[in-house]
This record gives sequence, C-alpha cells and structure tokens, in this order.
Amino acid sequence: METNSEKSVLYVLDILKIDKIIMFALAIFAIVLFVRLLNHWSIYVQKKFSSKRLMILQVTTIISFIAYLFGSVGFFYIIFEPTKEIMVAVGGTAAVAFGFALKDLVGSVIAGFILLFDRPFQVGDRVEFDSYYGEIKSIGLRTVRLQTLDDNQITIPNLKFLSDCVSSGNTGALDMMIVSTFYVSIFEDLSKVKDILYEVVITSRFAYLEKNVSIAFEEIAISNTFAIKVGVKAYVLDVKYEKAFQSDVVSRGNLELNNHGIKRPILPQVQGESV
Repeated sequence: METNSEKSVLYVLDILKIDKIIMFALAIFAIVLFVRLLNHWSIYVQKKFSSKRLMILQVTTIISFIAYLFGSVGFFYIIFEPTKEIMVAVGGTAAVAFGFALKDLVGSVIAGFILLFDRPFQVGDRVEFDSYYGEIKSIGLRTVRLQTLDDNQITIPNLKFLSDCVSSGNTGALDMMIVSTFYVSIFEDLSKVKDILYEVVITSRFAYLEKNVSIAFEEIAISNTFAIKVGVKAYVLDVKYEKAFQSDVVSRGNLELNNHGIKRPILPQVQGESV
C-alpha cells in the first residue's frame, strides 16, 4: 500500500512529463493571446463608442484579470488532474515555500482584487499618486500601469495603493473639472472679466456644458502689490482632452482679455532699477 510520500513522489514525476508541461505552456500562451486580442478589440470598440470608453476599459480589465487568474488555475487542474490527497500532501509544503518566496507577489495579487472591487480608482481615471499624475491604463495581477501626460508609462505595485494616498480627478466619469488661472489688475471691472472668460469657455470645442462653469475671484498679494486671481472652473468632455482644453481656455482667454484692454497686475518698480 502506497504512503502519502510515495504518492507525492509519483505525482511530481507525473507533472514532469514533457507532454503535460507542453500542454500547460500552450494553455498559458492561449490565455495571454486571448487577453492581447481582447485589448485590441477593446481599443477598436472604444473608437466606435467613445462615450462609453471608460466603461469598456473597466470591463476589459476585469475580464483580463479573471482570465489570467482563474484560467491558469483551471488549466492546471485540467491538465495535471491533482487528487485531493495529493493536494493536501504536496500543497501544505508548497504553500509554505511559495508563501515565503512569493509573499510580495501574492500580496500584490490580493491587492489587485481589492483595487478592482473596492474601486478607489478605475481604469481610465486621471489620478495623482506620489509624484506622478496621469491616466490609469490597466490594473493587472501584480501592478498598475499609469501613463503620464508626457507619455511615460509608470508601473506601480498594487500593494503601494493600499498604504499610500491616491487622488482621482474623475472617479469613473468621462468628464473632469479643469481649473485655469488668470491674473488681472485690481482696478478692472470684474463683471466684464467674468463675461469674457465665460464666453471663452462655453465656445471651446472641448467643454462639457452639461455641468456648470464657475468663475471665482480672489484678491492676493504679489510682489508688494495686490492683484485679482481669477479661477475658471469648467468640465472637459473627456479626460483625454484635459491639456487640450486647458491650453485652449488659457490661450484664447489671454487673447480676449488683451483685445478688450483688460490690464494685468503691474509690479512696482524696485528703487534703482532701470526700466
């Protein structure tokens, strides 16, 4: 009668059969290929239905996550057919060994599940984390990929997001508030300034006009003089146009203010300084 140790040895020898290893490798390759094809299909569908871009990204991420995790485990059971006794005999020792060797990886996988279901941010969100700001491109088994506005891709371990603070600018929504700042002289007609900048915002092709445009004034001190700080708060229709919208508002806003003769803060000349 075979002991548990003998069964474990026979099972390990069975696992090492070349045909099963090749089958398992092909199965993992099939999962990777499926996820890549899914991502390509996702990009195509996003172009067709741009208003649903974030939802498509989020669904793609969840399907990819499930495919990697449950697909690899499922194929392992199907190909290697471990019995309950073997799993108990081999699994205990393997779990301890892998637990010490791969504790960070396992922790990141668990953190990935938490990020998907607790949802402090979602794929497509504009987030600020540590010194980085950009769009969440994917939430994987081990890492989150963030693309900065200058097109750099930052890879961050999932575990980092459970212990550090992260801020999301749009929290799953397609639109997002953008704040543009202007400075004018304290002697200017602020109602006129407000009308000019309001007109600039609502005529921008990137503006999302289903939400209110807000313009706030604040008197501040700059280099021993006073000025009016103008904060223009408006929503961009899609976060991917964030910088385009802000550049449009700032460039056209400055042009219109100058065209209407709106003066900017005049800094006092330091004594002894030549003009």
